[in-house]
Amino acid sequence: MRILGFMKEPLFFQTMEVKKWVKDWKTKFLKMQALKNKTKVNKAKIVMTVEKTSTGFSAFSEDFPIFTTGTSIPELLKNAQEAINFYFEDKQVNIEPDQMKFEIDFRQFFKYYKVLNAKYLGEKIGMNPSLISQYVSGAKKPSSKQTEKILKGINQIGVELSGIHLLKTE
Repeated sequence: MRILGFMKEPLFFQTMEVKKWVKDWKTKFLKMQALKNKTKVNKAKIVMTVEKTSTGFSAFSEDFPIFTTGTSIPELLKNAQEAINFYFEDKQVNIEPDQMKFEIDFRQFFKYYKVLNAKYLGEKIGMNPSLISQYVSGAKKPSSKQTEKILKGINQIGVELSGIHLLKTE
C-alpha cells in the first residue's frame, strides 16, 4: 500500500518499532540515572544519626535503609562503614570514612559523656548552665548560633583533655 510515495508498514510493525524505541530509551535513561546516582552518592555524605542504647549505641540513616549497632563508639563507626558499604555494594560504590557524617543530639551526647556537665560547660563558654540543661533535657531547642557556641566549647574541652598527661601513681 502506497501513501504519498511512501510504503506504509502494517500497524503491527509500527507498534513494534515504537516499543523497541521506548525500551531502548528506557534502558539508556536508567543507565544514565544509575550513573548520576552513583556520582551523587560518591560526592555526598551519608548522614547517620547516633543514639545511646542500653547495650551500647545504634546508628541509622534517614536517607537510606541502613542501620547498625555497636557496644562502643569505635565499634559503631566500624560497623556503620561496613553496613553502608554493604548497602551500596550492588551499585559498585565504596564509601570512605570521610564520606560519612555522624550526628548525635544534645540529650544523647550528654547521656554518653556524663563527665561533661551543663554547669562546667556553661561556665566554660559563658552560657547559663540552666539553659544548657534545658537544651539537654529537650525542653528548649538551641538556635544554630547557640549550637555552634556549645560545639566550640565541647571541642575546646576535648583539646584540653587530649593535652593532659596523667602522672603514674605507685
